[in-house]
Amino acid sequence: HAEIAGIPCEPYTATKLASLRAQKRPVFVDATAAWCITCLVNEKVALSGSRVRDTFATRHIAYLVADWTNRNSEITALLAAHGRSGVPLYLYYAPGAANAAVLPQVLTEGEVLQTIGS
Repeated sequence: HAEIAGIPCEPYTATKLASLRAQKRPVFVDATAAWCITCLVNEKVALSGSRVRDTFATRHIAYLVADWTNRNSEITALLAAHGRSGVPLYLYYAPGAANAAVLPQVLTEGEVLQTIGS
């Protein structure tokens, strides 16, 4: 497992997302790219705090990273499904929710904590 901002994460696939949702796990999807400055800033500002890390851990939130650096077609489809043509895109699937909560493109720690239900 890799980590982003100290949070264990795995690569996004539609299959992995469906599997986690079937297990009623909360899932946070981070669509990002190496060249996305906003993504890197959000990581530092909103996702690297200990309160966010602790909430991911205590709520057993799966963190899937949709790395669009090479314009992966599965991630392009994920973006398009949410009306986006590029990154960043942050999605939170609460357990049993029909749809994802879409977070703002410019994140704050408070918004992340509010969305993931701390």
